[in-house]
Amino acid sequence: MSTDALGTALLLRARNAIAAEFGEAPRPEPDHPALHAPGATFVTLTQHGELRGCIGSLEAWRLLDQDVRANAKAAAFRDPRFMPLTQNELAITRVEVSLLTPATPLCFASEEEAVAQLRPNIDGVILECAMHRGTFLPQVWESLPEPRRFMAHLKQKAGLPADFWSPDLKLSRYEVRKWKEPEKS
Repeated sequence: MSTDALGTALLLRARNAIAAEFGEAPRPEPDHPALHAPGATFVTLTQHGELRGCIGSLEAWRLLDQDVRANAKAAAFRDPRFMPLTQNELAITRVEVSLLTPATPLCFASEEEAVAQLRPNIDGVILECAMHRGTFLPQVWESLPEPRRFMAHLKQKAGLPADFWSPDLKLSRYEVRKWKEPEKS
């Protein structure tokens, strides 16, 4: 079974999970073997190219089928940056699903070494330091293509100053396979 079949299965599950909250009948969902194994996803919702919600899992701790459904509902109704999605908005909302690879830690002695290891348009990055944690999917490189700016914004997302540095700072990277619904008009 192709990865396109997996993408179709994930996108349909994400949309059906959101639509079910409004009492809409689900569309038929094709099965795929990967759905029955642990998987980590992020579900991103956009309207007219603008972010409308994004929630996900950094680690595979539940079945992929369950993960994508839970993250779709969370992106639609529990992203703290947005009001819950309304039924009227559903028709103009585009769903994107990112399937994450396991994260691997980066080894570095300085911020310069850390930044030099980042691979624009490939790496998703997790930043951790004490109680602060944040991640950017690889798609964020599209709006922050310069590694230093990418890192500065990631620090801010984690609640740290853009110029923060500490020897206790940890970085991990992951890659994604992503699928998007066609553009909504």
